[in-house]
Amino acid sequence: MTPSDPTLAQVAAHAGVSLATASRALNGSARTVTPELQARVLSSAAALGYRANAQAQAMARGTSNIVAVVVGDIADPYFSSIAAGIIQGADERGLVVTLTATGADQERENEALAALRGQRPRAVILAESRTVDPTGEQPIATVPVGPRVAFVGSGAPGARSVDILNRAGAADLARALVQRGYQDVLVLAGPPTLVTSRDRTAGFLDVVPGARAVPGSFSRDGAYETMSRLLADGARPECVFAVTDVMALGAMAAMRDAGLIPGTDIAVAGFDDIPIARDLTPSLSTVALPLARIGERALELALSEAPDAPSTEEVAGTVVLRDSTPPR
Repeated sequence: MTPSDPTLAQVAAHAGVSLATASRALNGSARTVTPELQARVLSSAAALGYRANAQAQAMARGTSNIVAVVVGDIADPYFSSIAAGIIQGADERGLVVTLTATGADQERENEALAALRGQRPRAVILAESRTVDPTGEQPIATVPVGPRVAFVGSGAPGARSVDILNRAGAADLARALVQRGYQDVLVLAGPPTLVTSRDRTAGFLDVVPGARAVPGSFSRDGAYETMSRLLADGARPECVFAVTDVMALGAMAAMRDAGLIPGTDIAVAGFDDIPIARDLTPSLSTVALPLARIGERALELALSEAPDAPSTEEVAGTVVLRDSTPPR
């Protein structure tokens, strides 16, 4: 607001009402004003060119029209696809989405959530993998639980969540690969402290216990570095399962740089079915998730005020076999 902008006090004086009445008429609150006073205040605000303060409106109503979304990495198509579903659902409801990326850093997530409280968001949606201690048993941080909070992914007990069945999806993929004749499989597992990585690795090993799981960074570049090192050491598995499609992209790039042809010399499979997966050469076998719909559903859970609304909704993946894993 500039010094020349009209104030709420001036609007109140112009309308001949108290400052409190003008505030209730413009910002909204649990205490309403009569239609006659509402019309008078709105008319004065329009005549003076007064613009309501969004923060004041949020304070008066106890909430705003903002949906706050916290993701691990917006550059990752997995997270951006989920965010796109949330944005579509928010648009249909006249809500505005703010987006924060934490890089899967728990301290940054805590800082983001603390800052978001000042916005009084209508809903908060967290879409990033939970972390557990090295034993794989205890969560490192408590999941924020509340009536307007929803979580995407596994590892959020007690919170409203869209729970992706990562372990079951990876097991289904492993069975499909075994049926195609693959026995010697290398798993690019990601960090063992990430619930998503842990569950997908465990699901694959449930079916192929002899597979070699190699931990590494949960990223394209991390998978590239891990795969490059393994190839330099002489590893030549029949198939590589990367626990995300983005990691599979890194593994395929490492193979090409080593003079190998993905899908011919070494088969490759991923998980998530990000949009680019079907357009690669070779097209990537994966476990498909309805990522945009998952985002929409998380928003619906966060906004629901129904007492019988489910706290958790499970989403299963679908195995999609493409050219990167031809039958042996």
